[in-house]
Amino acid sequence: MDINSAALVVIDMQNGFVNHHSRHAVPAVSSLVAEWSAAGRPVIFTRYFNYPDSPYERFFQWHRLQKAPETDIVPELTETAARAHAVIDKTGYTFFTTEATEMISQTGWTDLIFCGIATESCVLKSAADAFEHGYAPWIVTDACASDAGPDVHDAGLLVARRLIGTGQLITTDHVIGQLTAYAGAPVLE
Repeated sequence: MDINSAALVVIDMQNGFVNHHSRHAVPAVSSLVAEWSAAGRPVIFTRYFNYPDSPYERFFQWHRLQKAPETDIVPELTETAARAHAVIDKTGYTFFTTEATEMISQTGWTDLIFCGIATESCVLKSAADAFEHGYAPWIVTDACASDAGPDVHDAGLLVARRLIGTGQLITTDHVIGQLTAYAGAPVLE
C-alpha cells in the first residue's frame, strides 16, 4: 500500500443502511477516518440516493434511501464528512461516478482504501471497479458491514478475494500500521 498516494473512501455510511446487522461498523469506520485524517491523508465519502423508477425500484421493489434522514451520513461521521476532501453522490453501486473518476485522475491517487456499507454491494463493486481501472483497491474488512447480516458480509469478502486478490483485504490495524510508518514513527510489532 502506498499511503503517500492513497485515499480512504468511506462508502454509504448513511442512516438508511445502518441497522442491527451493520451498526458495529459505525465506530470502526469513525476510528479509521479519525486516524486517517489525523495523518493528513484525504478522505472521500459517498452517499447513495435512490430515485423513482430506479432499477432498485423496478427489479427489487426497493423504495428506500430517497430522502433525508435515510440519505444523511450517520451523526457520528457528519462533521468529518463536512471536512472531507469530497462527498460523492451516486445513484448506483459504484464509487466510480464521472466526478470521482475525474477527481482520482487529477489527484494522482494510486491506492483506494474502501470501508463502509454494504460489503457485498457498493464496497465490493467500488473495489472491483478500482481494480479494473488500474488502481490498487484495498478493503478494510473490519470497517465494513452488510445491512443484510454477517453471512452476506462474509459472502462479499469471499467474492472480493476472487475479484481483487486475497492480499487486498486488510484490517484496520494494518492501515494504522501503514499510517504510523508513513508518519515516520516506529512501528510496534
